[in-house]
Amino acid sequence: MWIDVLDEGRLPEGGREVVEVKGVPVLLIRHGGEIFAVGARCPHMGAPLKRGQVTEEGYLVCPLHRSAFSLRTGDVAQWVPWPPGVGKVLGALRRERALPVYPVRVENGRILIQMDAD
Repeated sequence: MWIDVLDEGRLPEGGREVVEVKGVPVLLIRHGGEIFAVGARCPHMGAPLKRGQVTEEGYLVCPLHRSAFSLRTGDVAQWVPWPPGVGKVLGALRRERALPVYPVRVENGRILIQMDAD
């Protein structure tokens, strides 16, 4: 199911916008000429990702715990880099989880996100 979420003109290069799709907060990011749609909150502790750094390689870095996720796949590139000796203990509290990623397309100047039908 494709859902119309935003006018494409509202998302310039480097732009970010959080939209709610079927009750789910989704972060739209335009990076390298492409539009990505990912979960708006870090799967580690739920920190908002809108202000996270986007690397040249296409990773979104959580501004709170520095976990990093691929914008294309949501795969974890780095999971909460705790200090040595602490990481194993605290890391066990929250296992690695990928960031949700949603297919995106642009049609007639509108950004659409694909979400599963209920």
